[in-house]
Amino acid sequence: MSGPIVLGVDEQADDGPAVGWAEAEAALRGAQLTLLTATGGAVADYARQAVDELADVVRKRSPGLLAVSVEVADGEARDALTAAAETAELLVVGARGSGGFPGLLVGSTSLHTAGTASCPVVVVPDRGNAGVDRPGGVVVGVDARDPDEAVLRFAFQAAERRQLSLRAVHAWRYPLITQGRGMPPVYERGHVEAEQERTLAEVLAGWREEFPSVTVTMDSVKSAAAKPLVTLSAEADLVVVGREGRRAGPLRRLGSVSLAVVQHASCPVAVVPAS
Repeated sequence: MSGPIVLGVDEQADDGPAVGWAEAEAALRGAQLTLLTATGGAVADYARQAVDELADVVRKRSPGLLAVSVEVADGEARDALTAAAETAELLVVGARGSGGFPGLLVGSTSLHTAGTASCPVVVVPDRGNAGVDRPGGVVVGVDARDPDEAVLRFAFQAAERRQLSLRAVHAWRYPLITQGRGMPPVYERGHVEAEQERTLAEVLAGWREEFPSVTVTMDSVKSAAAKPLVTLSAEADLVVVGREGRRAGPLRRLGSVSLAVVQHASCPVAVVPAS
């Protein structure tokens, strides 16, 4: 049996968009849903009561769920979530920043979890329609020059599970101009564009065969990688990105592209560790 869907819950145990998204995802996967909160000291009993009450709400709202459990860990939330990722199938966290007000940048705990967890992490924005199906389907960022199998598999499975279309976005830049040379002529630009589209099509060919029920569209765009993904998130049900980036530093493996998408997307974002 696969691991649970683990939802990070703060001490207030608000029934917000992240709860609804995790609840729906657990039902789609036929997986157990675990509500995890981390606390300590005098507020531990209060936190346990609040999360127990939220679990009861979820059970009554979705009686078809396999199981809903509660776990209260002692210590920091980021440490508890990172530890839970070792056995979880998926982690789900809200995107609320410091102060708890909608519209602020993604909070440090969510960023840390997305950058360090050993399983995929979905960051759900604090917007009322974050859990509502949208017409844009699933969007996945693809580096056609170095595609990541784990990212593509997650995206295709998500689209298949939801019976949604999949939009694969490959962003690229013109090759660097060497010293003493001007911009390439128009026909060379067209050649570069055609080559990028061909490379993306080749990457997706095998996946189309493996997931024949998923309708796939391709976008090969001359752009910085994060920009088209953030734009498409306005209509997407889910955006899927690779974690990329370095292990060193405060955000560890959360790279510039995945960081920008997580911080600015208006729909849930799945951050998938490299395969």
